[in-house]
Amino acid sequence: MSVERTFDLLDRYSRLFENKEDVLCGKQNGVWVKYSSRDYIDYCYNISYGLLELGLKKGDKIITVTNSRPEWNFVDLGMAMIGVIHVPVFTSLSTSDYQYIINHSEASLIFVSDRKLLKTVFPSIEASGGSLRIYSFDEIEGVKNWKEIVEAGKANSEKHKQTVEDIKSSIRPDEFASLIYTSGTTGKAKGVMLTHRNMVSNFLSAADVFKLEPKDNYLSILPLCHVGGRLGNYQTQYSGASIYYAENMGTIAVNLTEIKADGFDAVPRVLEKFYSVIISKGNKLTGFKHKVFFWAVDLGLKYKPFGEGGWFYERKLKIADKLVFSKWREALGGNVRIVGCGGASLQSRLERIFWAAGIKIINMYGLTETSPILTINRTEKGRAKLGSVGMTIEGVEVKIAEDGEILCKGPCVTPGYYKDPELTKSAFDSEGWFHTGDIGHFEDDKFLMVTDRKKEIFKLSNGKFIAPQVIENIFKESPVIDQIMVLGEHEKFASALISPNFKYFDDWKSLKNISFSNNEELIHHPEVQSFFSSEVDKLNKKVSPPEKINRFKLVQDEWSPASGELSPTLKLRRQFINEKYKTIIEQIYMK
Repeated sequence: MSVERTFDLLDRYSRLFENKEDVLCGKQNGVWVKYSSRDYIDYCYNISYGLLELGLKKGDKIITVTNSRPEWNFVDLGMAMIGVIHVPVFTSLSTSDYQYIINHSEASLIFVSDRKLLKTVFPSIEASGGSLRIYSFDEIEGVKNWKEIVEAGKANSEKHKQTVEDIKSSIRPDEFASLIYTSGTTGKAKGVMLTHRNMVSNFLSAADVFKLEPKDNYLSILPLCHVGGRLGNYQTQYSGASIYYAENMGTIAVNLTEIKADGFDAVPRVLEKFYSVIISKGNKLTGFKHKVFFWAVDLGLKYKPFGEGGWFYERKLKIADKLVFSKWREALGGNVRIVGCGGASLQSRLERIFWAAGIKIINMYGLTETSPILTINRTEKGRAKLGSVGMTIEGVEVKIAEDGEILCKGPCVTPGYYKDPELTKSAFDSEGWFHTGDIGHFEDDKFLMVTDRKKEIFKLSNGKFIAPQVIENIFKESPVIDQIMVLGEHEKFASALISPNFKYFDDWKSLKNISFSNNEELIHHPEVQSFFSSEVDKLNKKVSPPEKINRFKLVQDEWSPASGELSPTLKLRRQFINEKYKTIIEQIYMK
């Protein structure tokens, strides 16, 4: 029996992995709690029965606002089996965003993971009329718990068993299964409709690339409401590997070590942080150890896969691996060999150095609207090109329009936007090609290179076009730059706002014997200003004359989703940043 709908994963478990004891694992009170394949199946069915007992029916919608945890899967496939639409939502949204999604989706029930999130979401529920039924995963006094639905399901299993089987049999692969609101870098989020076929076709293709096995442990880092995190979740289940859910972003390294993970998923920001920590530790070494460490780093940054660097390079790489890179792997548990990465533009230097260290970053490209993968790098010679986002996946067609926009067709492409036929119509052309809004080109006729968002490319007053993402990625190669946004639309030259890597300067100020007590003092310190000027001058040599950053301003804020400069998927929210730093930007161009 093939997998055609998301809940068919449960039948696959019963057929192929029925005795597996650690299918889904989450931390509770410092201890890994493991659920077997039998537990998984039972919980999903009891959730189905319990939701029917509550009066939910096919086509109804349920919101989840939760950290990643095994229970997410129980409700996800439990509702899928009875045709209830899952609306997974990020945990970092504003009250108005939550209220919009509650109203727009017309959900009838919401699962919230814990007291803190309930406190965040509750005002939105009240403002929406308060009719939304609330259930929590953690025990919260005065709030109904998800296990009440499970118990109701158990008590009424005979009553609803046949109904569930009948609904399951009636659900076709092309039916609407999930409603995902895009994080949005401007304006209100769009409700993307995804079908079973959209998601299943994608995770089957991904499973064929990652080739995980039942003996493998996989650390799930991305939020399950993120379409990439969800893809990784499904494809890992299809493979039969064990999934462990990271406690939070601060415990990733510890969790990787605890479970001796064979792989994990990530967005570029996570890998940037890993690399920054590694380099910071290298900077603290002295003498011969310091020299060897950075010799290995320099070697890794020149890495070419499949022995293309030549026999002498490979010989040096073996020495670097023994002395340096093996310790990097040990710090991540010792077994990590593969990392799925998407969601934003990945710096090619990070890809090269992690491959050199024996950790293959599988870079991919797609959107929420494409479930998400359109292209992905493989691990075999001739099917991988570092710096690209890989080749198209099975069944998908990708072409480049005359203006450079990436267009696509395939089983993973959304049928459209919820309650928005006009937006749906505008996203597809007369031949059925979906317009991604991204700009790119093919190299070697098969490897896709994504250069920028179409809407983010701007023109200087001299008529030169600027693709900001390309420049930003080059400048973020500097260890002193945490985030940067390139500016200059209709101006004479390109400029930038820079959020420094403030942790870098903890060591730097002691070396320079200078002092500053906060970020504001740091960014205005003459030596720091001079240091950044020389760093920008050095990086400007890597870009063309019109792309050079003529002027820049340092900002004292660390940009994050919580403070609004980054979306929940860690992309720049350019409109927000432009508004927040309007005065500073005006100062740049007043000189």
